Amino acid sequence: MDVKMNGYIDHTILAATAVQADVRKLCAEAKEYGFHSVCVNSCWVPLAKKEVGDSGVKVCSVVGFPLGAMSKEAKVYEATTAVQQGADEIDMVVNIGLLKGGSYDSVREEIAAVKKAIGSRVLKVIIETCYLDKAEKIKACELAVAAHADFVKTSTGFGTGGATFEDAQLMLDTVGVNAKVKASGGVRDYETARRYVEMGVRRLGTSNGVQIVGKK
Repeated sequence: MDVKMNGYIDHTILAATAVQADVRKLCAEAKEYGFHSVCVNSCWVPLAKKEVGDSGVKVCSVVGFPLGAMSKEAKVYEATTAVQQGADEIDMVVNIGLLKGGSYDSVREEIAAVKKAIGSRVLKVIIETCYLDKAEKIKACELAVAAHADFVKTSTGFGTGGATFEDAQLMLDTVGVNAKVKASGGVRDYETARRYVEMGVRRLGTSNGVQIVGKK
């Protein structure tokens, strides 16, 4: 089955070494290929918003990236500022230490606080599956749903591993109709992207979007 990938892709640049020219190039590619969004670090939101203009390409900002170990207040402030500067979507990193330590109320409250701060805008919660066992992955998804997140996302791409089909399926099974799933980290070719979409994944985070849509 041939799947048109363009609308599933969050075209991403999150490297610490990214410069203005890289962000402009990212936005130009997203407009040319009709990607869903560009995904950038929060400092680049104003530039990305200016570059995508009225093209229909959304601006997605990461928050608490990549470790997730910031305070709840810091994440709320970063998310609020990103939205004020033009972000349409927020990808926040869950507090992995709190999750693994069993502080589930704190994890849920943090996600809920960010969601409240951004209102109707889309919130994706990065659970960083490479650091979690199966029970923790399930719990992270359940907490994200309880906090009214719109998506759960596999990975930052900066951990010890990225998305896997097994993790994506577990996440899909856990959230059901209550949230969507984004696969990110290691999505580099059309066949991998197609398989995720056919599983039911509704967004793909990748810096290889041009290659994916251009080389089937």
